[in-house]
Amino acid sequence: MNKAILIGRLTRDPELRYTSSNRAVCQFTIAIDRPFTNQGTGQREADFINIVAWDKTGENVGKYMTKGRLIAVEGRIQTRNYENNEGRKVYVTEVVANNVQFLESKNTATNSNAFNSMPEPPMEKTPYDFANDNSDSKLQPTPTETADVEKDPFAAFGEEIEISDNDLPF
Repeated sequence: MNKAILIGRLTRDPELRYTSSNRAVCQFTIAIDRPFTNQGTGQREADFINIVAWDKTGENVGKYMTKGRLIAVEGRIQTRNYENNEGRKVYVTEVVANNVQFLESKNTATNSNAFNSMPEPPMEKTPYDFANDNSDSKLQPTPTETADVEKDPFAAFGEEIEISDNDLPF
């Protein structure tokens, strides 16, 4: 069984685009607070989950949701990979939304501006692979935006480790 149910706040305005066959696809990220504080810093941490919504669901999210709004997403976890501009294979894990619920009114969201002042997490824009889409449509790849953390998320852990494709389980 592959099912994910998430409730969180949008970290930025959703990105709504259309494939060449006029199929809507909306990409967005939600922040989900962890139920505990970090013992070292005493701060509450959050997880940032990438979501993809297709067709009418994607159009509705793109038209009616904005940064900071509370949203519930039901869907499945999907992994995919692509080759970036440097020729390296990049693996992406995201939730493909089957059902989305808007959990607060627009007025409620504008009254709580605390989330809107939070910094956005670093995120790499990825070209979407439509191989499993059952259509011949393609989005134009977007330029890659990277932060130092995205180049080497394990840099703070010390020495470098070599991993070959044979070591990966997929």
